[in-house]
Amino acid sequence: QVHLVESGGGLVHTGGSLRLSCAASGFSFSSHTMGWFRQAPGKDREFVGGIMWHNGRTYYVDSVQGRFTISRDNGKNTVLLQMNSLKPEDTAVYFCAADRQPYRLELARLSTDFGSWGQGTQVTVSS
Repeated sequence: QVHLVESGGGLVHTGGSLRLSCAASGFSFSSHTMGWFRQAPGKDREFVGGIMWHNGRTYYVDSVQGRFTISRDNGKNTVLLQMNSLKPEDTAVYFCAADRQPYRLELARLSTDFGSWGQGTQVTVSS
């Protein structure tokens, strides 16, 4: 049974930093691209970024490029989201997700590309 558990959310002032962690179990973690999404109140879930399964290549939505960094530790089945220079518009519930297709070579960005999701962790950035 796939489990994804996020942690590390909280309240931070504008310009601050947070690091989110996602612990994965129940599947072959090293074979799956992992992604981070977020959902603000009243808005659709938004892709934030992803990290490829085989080469660690990362890719991000333009709004977080240069501020957020995704990394993974395949030995610990963990994916991290380091968020710097946070803005009020980054306020959302953040979810990690596992690509539904192992060994995918294309960049997964759509919600439908991901088949397993964590419960989410709240990030609030005050102005």
